[in-house]
Amino acid sequence: MIMGSSAQSVSCPDALVERLVERGVQVIRFDHRDTGRSSVVDFDAHPYNISDMARDCLAVLDGYGLESAHVAGASLGGMLAQWLAVHTPERVRSLTVMSSSPMNHDPRALWERARAGLPADPGDLPPPATEFLAHLALGLPPGVESDIELFRVFNGPVRPFDEDAARTMLELALSRAVDPAAAANHGRAVWRDDPALRVSLSSITAPTSIVHGDQDPIYPPGHGEALAAAIPGATLHVVPGMGHVLTSPGLPEEVADLIRL
Repeated sequence: MIMGSSAQSVSCPDALVERLVERGVQVIRFDHRDTGRSSVVDFDAHPYNISDMARDCLAVLDGYGLESAHVAGASLGGMLAQWLAVHTPERVRSLTVMSSSPMNHDPRALWERARAGLPADPGDLPPPATEFLAHLALGLPPGVESDIELFRVFNGPVRPFDEDAARTMLELALSRAVDPAAAANHGRAVWRDDPALRVSLSSITAPTSIVHGDQDPIYPPGHGEALAAAIPGATLHVVPGMGHVLTSPGLPEEVADLIRL
């Protein structure tokens, strides 16, 4: 399981892991660099990009002595999973990309136009939801309470938001972080130039499933549809009422059943 930007391993719900174990697999969760108990990087001295974070995933597999694994990634983790399937296909038994976007799509112009209140360029992928952009514009100080409000937006308006579960996860994440502020480096990494991303996804040979919520405020459904169209043989599962996170009762189990094994 590869989690998203600034997200620790504990953001992958226990209920999802338990459901996968019931399906007969072992599950590996890990903290990205600059999150949780992993190494903290001086980004100014040693900047990194998405490819470097993808190589961290390979190091996790190597650390466990695994030649390959079923790979599932959410959001930024979904882009890392795509990178693995493109550049190290022998390591990926199956691929599940959740709540993500094609790694070869440069979102900078899209986000700049959205923040300026301008429509997306014709033919581009859909911009983030206005509710998400409005939340960012509030500039709330970092902390559990502001993260709760962010996750409320991430959850979307259709399915109930399990605030207690989100709070428990966020408090746990804060308590186990070596340096909570370091997670912001992921935002800097995403915007660094990375030629290894600018490749076609048509070379992916792993059996692939795309899992996407129809209420995702960061990557609206068009991003999942673009992924499914770009990867040969990919199956698209659009989950009704799902936003960008798994903070609604029963949703972790529902998504676990859609992960490709």
